Amino acid sequence: MADMQEVFERQERETRERMRRRAASTRAQRELDEQLSIAVALLEEENQSRHGSREGRDPNVNRHRHSRGKNLMEDYFIPQSLYSDVHFRGRYRMQPHLFNKVMHDICNFDKYFVQKRNCVGNLGLLPEQKFTDVIRMLAYGSSADQVDEIARMGKSTVLESLVRFCDAVETLYTRDYLCRPTPRDLQQLLQKG
Repeated sequence: MADMQEVFERQERETRERMRRRAASTRAQRELDEQLSIAVALLEEENQSRHGSREGRDPNVNRHRHSRGKNLMEDYFIPQSLYSDVHFRGRYRMQPHLFNKVMHDICNFDKYFVQKRNCVGNLGLLPEQKFTDVIRMLAYGSSADQVDEIARMGKSTVLESLVRFCDAVETLYTRDYLCRPTPRDLQQLLQKG
């Protein structure tokens, strides 16, 4: 019986020792994982501050797009917006219902204008932001840099939005709204010019 008691005690000691080693190994692994994740985060932060979207480019500018998009929605596009339809008409050179119809048609035609998440999971620009920039450029002859202040978009994004918008309008509305000028129309245009 004493021998059995010693065997049980020895097994219990060995079991406790194995559990202690396993716990120590798990703690060490957890600490190593934490250190690795901190090192990776620091490395990514350093790389982001050093480079833009591509190697050798300037860092990306944080334009606070989401807050500007929220402000734009509150200013013009929600039922109790800050500015009335009269202000909308003056600034966009069209009625809000026409803007929404064109935006809906073009978003269905070209998925570029639909808000989506990027590879990191951040939400992109609202369709209203892209359309606002395009309409301001067309209505007022603004440059890409000027409309950056309105909707917080980079120059390349503004120009791509403009090209895609014009292509979509041409494709969607040419047959119904854009007809060839008649000889009378040409004569009037020549007289004006």
